[in-house]
Amino acid sequence: MTAAARIESEKPNGPRSRKGAQTRARLLDAAKEIFEENGFLDARISDIAERAGLSHGSFYHYFDSKEEVFREVAAAVDDELSEPLDTIILAQSSTATPRERIREAIRRHFESYRDEARIMGVIEQVSRYDEHVSAMRRARHEEQRAQVADSIRQLQRHGLADPSLDPLVAAAALGSMTWRFAEMWLVEGLLDCSFDEGIEQVTTLFVNALRLQDKPDS
Repeated sequence: MTAAARIESEKPNGPRSRKGAQTRARLLDAAKEIFEENGFLDARISDIAERAGLSHGSFYHYFDSKEEVFREVAAAVDDELSEPLDTIILAQSSTATPRERIREAIRRHFESYRDEARIMGVIEQVSRYDEHVSAMRRARHEEQRAQVADSIRQLQRHGLADPSLDPLVAAAALGSMTWRFAEMWLVEGLLDCSFDEGIEQVTTLFVNALRLQDKPDS
């Protein structure tokens, strides 16, 4: 179950009709747009409701506060950015080499981050002072680190990665590099390089850090 789905399932009075679900989705889309345009602190519930074509009071039928709707927006975006881990890196049926999987997962992650750069800038800012958003993202990243560490262990067992690496440390370091690099590059604009070059450079760093092999050393 995704983080967004978990939040929804925990709400005691969420929408039960198709129309209610559609209205709620409109509010989430509108909230994302308002947060992108105005940031979190300057976003107003009245602006979100108006963008969704609803009354101010209608907002509270679906969400308790601006904080709650922001947390759902953040969870949905994090779901999108995390998708390549499940569908590419951890895909059991894939016949691609480890190097190919890493390159494709990095490409997909950076494409999503680039597409969501405006809201990601807001999410990164809010996560630094909102404990709920921070805890949600921390839990997700901890889960991902454990999955990546297990993947590294499997590569080590098959002679495809540096056996001297601590999988948990390597997963934490590489994951932190990927997320912070994306923020610095695609949100803050602190790096001037082409999109393809960024993908290739980060892929090379992953491959070199793991001493990744396409075949076991003979």
